[in-house]
Amino acid sequence: MRWLVGWSSTAAGPRDLGSAGVTGTNGETVQPVGAHLLWGDPDPLWAVGDWRPDEVRVVQADQGTRIAVLGICGASDEQLRIGLFAARGGALRHLTHWPGSYTAVVQVGRRITVCGDLAGARPVFHTPWHEGTAYATAALPLADLVEANLDIGHLAALLAAPDVPEALHDSTPYLGVRRVPPGHALILRAGAREIAGYEPVASLAVAAPAQDAESAVHGVQEALVESVRARLAAPRHVPGEGIDAGPVPGMGPEERRGPRRLPVPGIGADLSGGTASATLALLAAGLPGMPGTVLGHGTGAGERLLAVTFNDLVVPGREAEVERAGALAANPRLHHVVVAAAEESLPFGELDGPLTDEPGPSLISAARHRNRLASGSADHFTGYGARQVLDAHPARLADLLMDRKRRHLLRPVAALTKADGSVLVPARVYGAARRLARTPYRTGIDALADRLLRRAFTDPAEPLGATLAALSWGRPGPAARWLTGEALAEVSVRLQGATARGGPGPGQHPGEFRARAALARHAADLRVLEQAAEIRFQRLHAPFLDNQVVRACRALPETLRVQPGARAAILRAVLEGAGVAELPPGWGTPGPGSTAAMRTGLRVAVGDLLDLFDAPLLAQAGLIEARVVRKALRAASQGAPLPLDGLADLVSLELWLGRLIARRGTCWSGTPGRQRAVPSGSVVPERGALGAAQG
Repeated sequence: MRWLVGWSSTAAGPRDLGSAGVTGTNGETVQPVGAHLLWGDPDPLWAVGDWRPDEVRVVQADQGTRIAVLGICGASDEQLRIGLFAARGGALRHLTHWPGSYTAVVQVGRRITVCGDLAGARPVFHTPWHEGTAYATAALPLADLVEANLDIGHLAALLAAPDVPEALHDSTPYLGVRRVPPGHALILRAGAREIAGYEPVASLAVAAPAQDAESAVHGVQEALVESVRARLAAPRHVPGEGIDAGPVPGMGPEERRGPRRLPVPGIGADLSGGTASATLALLAAGLPGMPGTVLGHGTGAGERLLAVTFNDLVVPGREAEVERAGALAANPRLHHVVVAAAEESLPFGELDGPLTDEPGPSLISAARHRNRLASGSADHFTGYGARQVLDAHPARLADLLMDRKRRHLLRPVAALTKADGSVLVPARVYGAARRLARTPYRTGIDALADRLLRRAFTDPAEPLGATLAALSWGRPGPAARWLTGEALAEVSVRLQGATARGGPGPGQHPGEFRARAALARHAADLRVLEQAAEIRFQRLHAPFLDNQVVRACRALPETLRVQPGARAAILRAVLEGAGVAELPPGWGTPGPGSTAAMRTGLRVAVGDLLDLFDAPLLAQAGLIEARVVRKALRAASQGAPLPLDGLADLVSLELWLGRLIARRGTCWSGTPGRQRAVPSGSVVPERGALGAAQG
């Protein structure tokens, strides 16, 4: 795990901190474990973890004016210097336009600016501490620093309304640690905090002339090519040589820190036959240069790109995907590897693993992804995020009505009618879209709060039921039905209080708002997956979540993205523009879902899951009743039509809590055994605090 952490003091004048750290309230000097100091007093900044040398750059204009960029950034040092001068004048957006995925920190005198990304894959957190503000790209180190307890209300909101930003607002699982929203920057002036957005407001964006479809698709092509090129241009590293900065105590089991199987040196990509990962693999293989493995290592494939296909044997219908992947891998610049899914790689198959910064539903499938990634390269492309940035959220149908573009509803409604087989589909969809278009934001959120109080939960049948359920400002999460009445009431109060803080920006439509929220949730879960399935010395690259790709995809016309098969058509056009014209028959056909694998994994692991919920921490926190969840697990393992993603949310959160409680060590030196988000030992959490326990 890698993060950066810094501190800005309200104290006037410089302090000689050097590399020793910061003096806390008790007079002890604290410093991040395994840290490398980027700059010192009076507002120090550290890089923590196994950063590669090229992933950390500091460019300084003069004393007290400098920029640090951590991650993959396609900007040259001269471009960083120009960006530093622009940021000194207040132009923050300029810092987020370079290709790649990175975090930029600018210091101008006593003003510190930390830019988050648009998707939320590289978040920024902050908390008040010792006459100032501490900030980091991970929440757990800050929770350690301030000895934070858990925020049970936040955990309840994660289960009851995970798709509703108003339920979570800027909170984290740790009390007192706050999150900077996507598309915003944290600005510290001598320790005083300010959160500022760097994107144009929606009303101005609506007033701007819309791009035509051809120009918008060309913009997506250019952004993707630049994002892939930024990764290919980065220096190649041989895994295990000069990359690791050492272990950080308390961040996972010992086997995570010890020797493990090293990834193949060079560049690789997922090649499942799906559109997004296949597009990245073909772009990376087709760009000039030598993108593939280092000669003489691993596969012996010379300079070819390593393409990995995960053959999930428990999911029917995967044969066609594997065949299409094999046809794509006929490219002479690709070396194809097929990884068969083992039984231990089923969802719910691994109940032990490393501690992640935050909980996420992907914890139940971490072993599954680790099995695939272990056969990948040191730099591995994935197609995560493509669905969220390219596809239309169902609520965008209401946006079309608000923009008086009714005729563009015909094709998506016709596709739903064909799938459902009922002649009543057009009237039902149109009616739901019109209701959403006429419903104010505050009314919609109040209605969701009322549904939680009344426990009004439904099981939408695919695909029509899910579409109708999504045509709203917000809906209960799949795990909400298993929460206690007290937990649902608390989330309802959070929702009602959030409406007073506002919601979508002026002129922002419900579909656009819901799509951004879905992207943020997906990016947060991908961040959890990256930590849970981590292979040492490997880097996962998700170009679809890069800032410039997200911006290019947001410029796509609504009328294009709502059409059936739009994502495959857009990516086909991207490949054709990049010179890849021949694609195998059936390319772009939606693959089988993961429901079969999840149900199989649940049936195999039901015994261990029942043991997990014998005396669950979630029940001790007052969020669930253990017997209710055990009954649901038994029923689902026997084929009952229960929402498996809801059970996955419950299991993931229980696993995360258990790993946090069992944690040893701290992210900080100088206060051994004290600064921990949750002390070790047996814990009986109270309502609102899970941390004040016996050590």
